[in-house]
Amino acid sequence: MDQTLRMTAIIEREDDGFVALCPELDIASQGASIEEARANLVEALSLFFEVADKSEISRRLHNDVFVTQVEVPIG
Repeated sequence: MDQTLRMTAIIEREDDGFVALCPELDIASQGASIEEARANLVEALSLFFEVADKSEISRRLHNDVFVTQVEVPIG
């Protein structure tokens, strides 16, 4: 049975496409749509876990990632 790991995906528009970033591992991918960028990020993460050894994974993995919004006064 395959094991799964829940990771964060931050997706934002960039020019005429979208960029997807996993901040826990600092791995990014892109696509023409949100869905494509997300799928490409899943593929990039899967490939990373296939080839990376345990020491590289532990060195790159940031478990304390918090995604939130803040209000900033601008005037």
